[in-house]
Amino acid sequence: KAQREKQKKRGVADAGLRGAVTGGAQMDGFIDLFTKIIVDADMDEGYIFRKRQLELPGFFRPTKEWDLVVVKDGHFITAVEAKSQVGPSFGNNFNNRTEEAMGSALDLWTAFREGAFNGGVQPFLGYFFMLDDCDASNRPVRVREPHFKVFQEFVGASYMKRYELFCRKLVLERHYTSASFITSDSETGLLGSYKEPASDLSFLIFAKSLISHVGAFI
Repeated sequence: KAQREKQKKRGVADAGLRGAVTGGAQMDGFIDLFTKIIVDADMDEGYIFRKRQLELPGFFRPTKEWDLVVVKDGHFITAVEAKSQVGPSFGNNFNNRTEEAMGSALDLWTAFREGAFNGGVQPFLGYFFMLDDCDASNRPVRVREPHFKVFQEFVGASYMKRYELFCRKLVLERHYTSASFITSDSETGLLGSYKEPASDLSFLIFAKSLISHVGAFI
């Protein structure tokens, strides 16, 4: 029975993700999916903000607008950032995306420490990323080391591998509670096809972590 239930949950998550992927680089479908997951966990939709009132206080800046926010009775429960990148140019965009994600997390957690959210339980901070699966994102990228050696995992790593490492390290270093990393190409993506390069960054694990956290506030 437990195995059947597990397969059922995986099937539901897969179907929902395939539907969202058809929207391509537009993130609205994924935000809709996250909203459905939270509502299905018995959170009243009135506490979920997805198109307006998305600003949360920062420490280094007044506010930051997130893609999805859950606030119930004055308790900050969840904030999710959903991003994508399409080819063929990845270099500068990779740096921008990584710096933005790290900066947003630092800003929010510092604001949390300083009491911006009325204390309480730590919120769920989620990061979702979809990358264009193309030749340019799979190609090994040379790193420049004029003074010191880079960490070995970056040597010859493609942009796809770099994003995988980045998402994993965001969680390992506790900048985000959970992260999900998927890839999709411009052709089969329109049919809902996607890949998950790393099992620890799967959408199912991300969704389960989100549901578990939200459940504490039902």
